[in-house]
Amino acid sequence: MKLKKFDSINVIPFIDVLLVLLTIVLLTSTFISKGIIPVTLPNANSANDMKAKKEIVITIKKDNTIFASKDISGLEAIKQYVLLNPKDTPIHINSDKESKFDTFVKVLDMLKEHEYSNISIVTKK
Repeated sequence: MKLKKFDSINVIPFIDVLLVLLTIVLLTSTFISKGIIPVTLPNANSANDMKAKKEIVITIKKDNTIFASKDISGLEAIKQYVLLNPKDTPIHINSDKESKFDTFVKVLDMLKEHEYSNISIVTKK
């Protein structure tokens, strides 16, 4: 039996492996790169202000105290703070599991009374 002499290398499997590696690198790099590219924007007289939609986080503690951000506490103060924002502002409610359900209902009722509909209840999985 005579052995065949190979004059060339089959590169198709090598290309397949490289394409798979390239795909993996590209997919992982899109998840890793979430940095912001610094740019200096030009000035324009007719530019409109772009306001980023910020979210409101309302926290109900175990002793039924209500907070929005670090400074605002109490239902009336939170009501005034929330009314400064548009109706489609995302609102997240963090309620301690030991707090009274009545306090949660008061917060939710206040939001629904003023027609806020983008409300989320934050839970732990």
